[in-house]
Amino acid sequence: MAGAGGGGGGGDELKLLGSLASPFALRVKLALSFKGLSYEYIAEDLQSKSNLLLSSNPVHKKVPVLIHNGKPICESQIIVQYIEEAFKSTGPSLLPADPYERAIARFWAAYVDDKLLASWLQLTRAKTPEERTEGLKQTLVAAENLEAAFKEISEGKPFFGGDSVGYLEVTLGGLVAWVHAAKKLDGTSLFDGARTPLLNAWVERLGALEAAKAVLPDVDRLVEFAKRWQPQATATAASNN
Repeated sequence: MAGAGGGGGGGDELKLLGSLASPFALRVKLALSFKGLSYEYIAEDLQSKSNLLLSSNPVHKKVPVLIHNGKPICESQIIVQYIEEAFKSTGPSLLPADPYERAIARFWAAYVDDKLLASWLQLTRAKTPEERTEGLKQTLVAAENLEAAFKEISEGKPFFGGDSVGYLEVTLGGLVAWVHAAKKLDGTSLFDGARTPLLNAWVERLGALEAAKAVLPDVDRLVEFAKRWQPQATATAASNN
């Protein structure tokens, strides 16, 4: 299946190995879509990984993997930065030009993985009420810190990137479909109008973008996936990067 958007020119061949439930693969899809790059998408069965995936990412054996002209790049945040550098003149810039602003974007992108996503996965894996309470507490603290970061970084504009999408739209955007799916699954709200009103509005704003709608997975499909594979669903999400 080909991704939407124009090509990067110069005969560039892009292939993306991903999976439906992977928020990390979705990051790469968002980056490619925002940049207007065409690519071939190859859906991986993570229960029976292809030889292409195993040979392209022999160390971690995870999705996503971007293959550019036959050369594999692994790890979602590294891939997104690679896309920005390799296709700098194509589409909008995902990383700020200013070194300090770029460092801040990378700091909060790491925070999404190390704090928000890590605590959210802890919440979904909880085996006791106490573990769930602690996971929820840490998740809400991380969400509130990101709310404060958005207020400061956006300076009243629609996105982390200002008037247009940026690196944090890609990083946090990988969770958008799962935010909606979690509400349907168990009523969990990662962002809401009372506690994190700015990010709650940001989720809707991002999801309304044509470039995002082109790649965001169907929420009902994610819900069905989670119901069918739980508790493997959270393990599947964790088996990506």
